[in-house]
Amino acid sequence: MTSYDRSLFWFRRDLRNEDNAGLYYALTHSRSVHCVFVFDREILDRLPRGHDRRVAFIRDSLVELRAALRAQGGELTVLHDLAREAIPRLAAELHADAVFANEDYEPAARDRDAAVEKALATAGRRLHLAKDQVVFAKDEVLTQAGGRFVVFTPYKRAWLAKVNDDYLRAYPVAKHAARLAPPATDHGIPSLAELGFDEGPAPLIAPGMSGARQLFDAFAGRMTGYRDARDFPAVKGVSYLSTHNRFGTVSIRALARAAREQRGSGAETWLSELIWRDFYFQILWHHPHAATGNFRREYDAIRWPGEDAHFQAWCEARTGFPIVDAAMRQINTTGYMHNRLRMIVASFLVKDLLVDWRQGERYFADQLIDFDLAANNGGWQWAASTGCDAQPYFRIFNPVSQSERFDPEGKFIRRYLPELAKVPARYLHAPWTMPPLEQQAAGITLGRDYPMPIVDHAVQRERALALFKSARAA
Repeated sequence: MTSYDRSLFWFRRDLRNEDNAGLYYALTHSRSVHCVFVFDREILDRLPRGHDRRVAFIRDSLVELRAALRAQGGELTVLHDLAREAIPRLAAELHADAVFANEDYEPAARDRDAAVEKALATAGRRLHLAKDQVVFAKDEVLTQAGGRFVVFTPYKRAWLAKVNDDYLRAYPVAKHAARLAPPATDHGIPSLAELGFDEGPAPLIAPGMSGARQLFDAFAGRMTGYRDARDFPAVKGVSYLSTHNRFGTVSIRALARAAREQRGSGAETWLSELIWRDFYFQILWHHPHAATGNFRREYDAIRWPGEDAHFQAWCEARTGFPIVDAAMRQINTTGYMHNRLRMIVASFLVKDLLVDWRQGERYFADQLIDFDLAANNGGWQWAASTGCDAQPYFRIFNPVSQSERFDPEGKFIRRYLPELAKVPARYLHAPWTMPPLEQQAAGITLGRDYPMPIVDHAVQRERALALFKSARAA
């Protein structure tokens, strides 16, 4: 790689100054490096107004990142602009010879980066992209015949066979921090109001690199029990690091190293979840049509007959199925949903309410603070049986049995549905079976205080099977 007198490093979904591949390459191939982050209007202008947890998380993380860069003698310029225009313009203003950044694998990001690269090249500048948000990207993990994986288990075997300490090494940014340069002018960090958003409640997930460290330190002691505890939403079994993974306030290499070093079934299961993340990124890279359509095109023939009223009831936690409604209250009030619950509510929307999975995916995209296109799309298509390595179409989650299995005492349900707090455990997962006298004793009237089920699961299951069989026959 060429060496440069002056470069620009563009932070995107990698909001940390430690173990950052792109920043390391910028520092080691430049005499002086300016740093920038752009609140991209191409993204922000499409978001609903009001409070947005993701924008707030990013802003708070940038405050910490700027302080960390300043402590190393550098600075962070923060802009609110169209990134595809602002980056080439700033590079020209700074007389930067090159722009460094970390790769992004989403179709819209690839289009943006192509536009930036073209604009830079026109002015005689270069764009260098590094791999940072995944362990393996693009074509790094292939079948023995050189093909692309579309099934997870053989991909995981190949991933584990290839990974080694070199792939997981940390990039020593601090060693070269003396090359960080302050900007010519300090733009400051825009307030949420200046970005067009409202202040909201204090975040449930602490932002920044320090927030990631706190969560990981807490999870490290629980990792051994991850396999057994991860499916129970009332238990603190997962890492809660998904938001930090999404915005890069933690290094994926550091997490994978920790899982390999700890060993044991819990660590192995957690590492498997990190591998799923790589898997979905490479699927999106090779099959960008899956971002907006069925990976398995034979299911394009399905015309989902779901009702708008049922979709609204699902969004507003009014389905009459407690585990579904409690999960939807969780996402609506916190911006987070437990992974097991994501599978349950997705299966329910598609195979009980017969609503197109894309409507649910879009709703999650608007609500989740950890929204990541590759993982969100992959998860929804898995549940809808339209994806590359999907749940077989004939396996349909029963929301009652899922509730009984993964929230047996109803602790999660009662937390988010306090109107059911006094319902006896034997009725909690299917309250419509509760006799009138039991309802009276629990201080609840079904149909008034809590809705009756909006569909019959057994009936809808047969309708879903018929839809898939018809599409497969066609």
